[in-house]
Amino acid sequence: MANVKGTPKGARTPWQVTRSVWYAMFVREALSRTMGDRMGWFWMIFEPVAFIGIMIGIRSFIRGDSLVVNAEFIPWLIAGMMGFFLIREGMIRGMGAIEANKSLFAYRQVQPIDPVLVRNFLEGALRTFVFLIFIGGGLMLGLDIFPDNGIRAIAAWLSLWCLGIGCGLITSVAVTLVPEIGKVIGMISLPLMIISGVIMPLNSLPHWLLEYLMLNPIPHGLETLRLGFFENYKVVHGTSMLYFWLFTLTLNSLGLLMHLRFVDKLKAK
Repeated sequence: MANVKGTPKGARTPWQVTRSVWYAMFVREALSRTMGDRMGWFWMIFEPVAFIGIMIGIRSFIRGDSLVVNAEFIPWLIAGMMGFFLIREGMIRGMGAIEANKSLFAYRQVQPIDPVLVRNFLEGALRTFVFLIFIGGGLMLGLDIFPDNGIRAIAAWLSLWCLGIGCGLITSVAVTLVPEIGKVIGMISLPLMIISGVIMPLNSLPHWLLEYLMLNPIPHGLETLRLGFFENYKVVHGTSMLYFWLFTLTLNSLGLLMHLRFVDKLKAK
């Protein structure tokens, strides 16, 4: 006997099935990510701490803080670095999501896109938690790292998270079909950090060069995130969240289309 919506009585809807799959995979990924390696939490926090320490040491020589207008250098660096890591981890974690869960594709309820979305959601949640730890620790150390405009900061953080999901959707398909692409992505991670204005403010660069660097959507999101923390911060000229979201929606749409187009090949790999 069927109900008014055409679903057999007692049977679960497609959304209920998908939600159950995501929940089971989330628990599986969370346990593997946090408990599989006893040093997992340590490296998750130590990596940005070590990077900040290195950048502070470099700053003592080049005085990078003098180039940041209306913002303290260390909180400025923390906000940009955590935002970039959110994108980078979404992109990198997506690369191995399909290969690591290919045994689950024997169940017809599980699709290749499921582990990619779950991994990106988990990574975003963990990075958010780590960022909150940094904010709390910074406040206890007397740093001006509490957002002046909480709504803008949260909106920018979620926007960067969405960009990471889009990157993860594309890299998951590309690397599964052509594994060599993974090496290229790993190589461009550091240069991408530099040209995104994570370490040094882009305002100090010539205008002709800045026009090309701002084609990269990441600086738009990072500058908006920093503006949420420092109300009087002078963002890089040309910062536009409209451009950021057009780029992000394009990436997500392309990633979804790639998963739809190559779903059979992804399962067979």
